[in-house]
Amino acid sequence: MSSPTTTTRSNTKSWSIYGRREITSKYDIKERIGSGAYSDVYRALRRSDGFPVALKEIHDYQSAFREIEALQTLHNSPNVVVLHEYFWREDEDAVLVLEYLRTDLASVIKEAKRGSGMSVGEIKRWMVQILLGVDACHRNSIVHRDLKPSNLLISDDGVLKLADFGQARILLEPGFVRSVDDLQHHEQNAPTQDNSFPSEQPEVITAVDDLRDQARVNQGQVIVNKEEFLRDMVEQKAKSSAMDDLDKDSNIHDGDISCLATCTTSEMEDDPLKGSYTYEPDGGEGSYGPLTSCVGTRWFRAPELLYGSTNYGMEVDLWSLGCIFAELFSLEPMFPGTSDIDQLARIFNVLGNLTEETFPGCSKLPDYKMISFCKIEKPLGIEACLPNRSPDEILLIKKLLCFDPTSRATAMELLHDKYLNEEPLPVPTSELRVPLTKCAPDEDSPGDWYDYRETGSDSDFDEFGGVNVTKTDTGFSIRFD
Repeated sequence: MSSPTTTTRSNTKSWSIYGRREITSKYDIKERIGSGAYSDVYRALRRSDGFPVALKEIHDYQSAFREIEALQTLHNSPNVVVLHEYFWREDEDAVLVLEYLRTDLASVIKEAKRGSGMSVGEIKRWMVQILLGVDACHRNSIVHRDLKPSNLLISDDGVLKLADFGQARILLEPGFVRSVDDLQHHEQNAPTQDNSFPSEQPEVITAVDDLRDQARVNQGQVIVNKEEFLRDMVEQKAKSSAMDDLDKDSNIHDGDISCLATCTTSEMEDDPLKGSYTYEPDGGEGSYGPLTSCVGTRWFRAPELLYGSTNYGMEVDLWSLGCIFAELFSLEPMFPGTSDIDQLARIFNVLGNLTEETFPGCSKLPDYKMISFCKIEKPLGIEACLPNRSPDEILLIKKLLCFDPTSRATAMELLHDKYLNEEPLPVPTSELRVPLTKCAPDEDSPGDWYDYRETGSDSDFDEFGGVNVTKTDTGFSIRFD
């Protein structure tokens, strides 16, 4: 049972948006359509003209900062959800005013499974739209880190858009990301922008409030801009909450310790429009924040992340694409692991063991020498997981689901792939079958696969019978039979 303090805090968070006059004066909030530990999403109508929007109230300040920064960077990308404006001030949660999209790719897959499946032309059109969105991210040095069908929202007319950038990071160089301290230093010449969106064509964003406004000097007095205010706010909150927010999954600093090392499921929340679960503190002044391995939903998480890598790039998104595309072909998740260890075991059963031959440098991954598996003599292969699919379709998946990150095909390479440019061609978006609403769990099957709810034991080891633990100079190693 929740403590009174916890219950009060939860209710306050859930209803705080209704008490914010600057929001309710502009938007008529209808109902909450999504909820998680770190965000709540509401459907609302703009009072001036009844235009529908989604209001995303984010309770985690770092997740809010990342999502705003990423969406502003990508505001001209047609396959990325539109950020119209946002509200954020000291001692209040950030509220993002987003494009309202009523369904997602998870619902498309579920409906196809219930019905007559998807045609090749439909699959190709979904793929092309996903690739265009991911390519826009990667061209802007943004790694999404949580690509999955429920984060790919769809408009009534069939346009697919990437959403939920709460875990996104902007890469500056391999293994490093932009920190809050670094934003002003790198963007001093960014133009000032308004924080409104047009009333005549609300679906097209032409200007958004920018974190990177210049400081203005008025009669010799410096007026602090929004970027400086938010930066100072983030710094102060980081200092005051560091002890409480050390890795919410494992209670260990996640910049140095991986999911596997803590032997926990280390999972994100179920809400499709959630914020980030993990606390990823930025470095000191003038430094870059560390990457963490505990990101993304397990079923779509790249092997290097499962082995604790904190030195990765956009290739982790490409692995997720492979899992999503395979699911479009089979209408079933490719690797539905019940724990991090089970996730690796499922991957190895299909692709074989992770070795220096298949991934040069893998032995240097943080957990590689700590977690080991018996040799898979006859891996199933992707062909066995995708029966009745063409050789070109199998080859496309193989270009993404490969151990070596440097061998994964980029989004742009796949857009030019023969498979997507030969008959049958992708159908027009107007011919796509779009569900009327987002799918909900079946009452008799609350853990159904399409919700990506990863239920089961909190321990990675409970479902394995043969476990051999050996002490080493640096700790221990675990071998699974």
